[in-house]
Amino acid sequence: MPYANVVGSIMYFMVCCRPDLSYFMSVVGRFMENPGKRHWEDAKWVLRYISGTIDVGLKYANRGEVPSIEGYVDFDFAKSIDTRKSTTGYAFKVFGNLVNWRANLQSVVALSTTEVEYIATNETVKESLWLRDLVSELLQVKELKTTVIHCDSQSAVSLSKNQVYHDRRKHVDIKYHFIRDIIKSEVVAIKNISTNENVVDMLTKALPSKKFNYYLQLLNNTGSN
Repeated sequence: MPYANVVGSIMYFMVCCRPDLSYFMSVVGRFMENPGKRHWEDAKWVLRYISGTIDVGLKYANRGEVPSIEGYVDFDFAKSIDTRKSTTGYAFKVFGNLVNWRANLQSVVALSTTEVEYIATNETVKESLWLRDLVSELLQVKELKTTVIHCDSQSAVSLSKNQVYHDRRKHVDIKYHFIRDIIKSEVVAIKNISTNENVVDMLTKALPSKKFNYYLQLLNNTGSN
C-alpha cells in the first residue's frame, strides 16, 4: 500500500490551503511506520472527501492597513488510546484571513482538562509571538494591536491570569506560567469563548458533518475581527 505517499500528498495539501484536513493528518501521521488495513481505508476515505470538496479553499481579502492578529485554541482530552496524550489545535487570522493552523499531540500526558487547555494555550501564545514578529517585520510596523486568543476553557483563562496558589494545579510545570508575563505586557490577551463558536474544535476531534461545515465557514470568514 502506498500509504506514506498518500499521507504525504494530503499533508502537502493540508499545509498549503486545507485546514479542514488537519485533524486527519494528526491521526494518520502517527502510523506512518506500520500502517494497517484500517489506516489505509481511512486514507482512501479522506481522498474521497477531497474529491467531493475540490472547490473548497481559503478566501483572502484586504481589510485595511492596521494589522490585527486573532487566535483560537482548543484541545481534546486524552483521546489517544495508545499514549493517553491530548491533541492541541490552534488557528490564527491576520486581517481577518486565516494564515496559520496546526493540530498535533501534546508532548506530555496531562492530568486534567484544565492542564491540557493550559498547555495548549501555552503553545498558542508562543506561536502568536512568532507570528507577531513576522507580521511586524514584513509590514515594517513597530507596534501591533494586542493579539486576542480565544479559549473555551474558563478555568484555563482564569489560571493564566490568577496568581493565587492552588494545590490542584501545583503539578503544572512552571514554564507554562510564562503566559502570565505575556498577558501582563498586554502583547496577548486570553479571552473566553463559547464552545459552539470555537472554530478550532474541528482541528481536535471528529465532528458531525453539520457542525464541521459550520466551523469551516466560521474559520474561513473574512469579516473584520
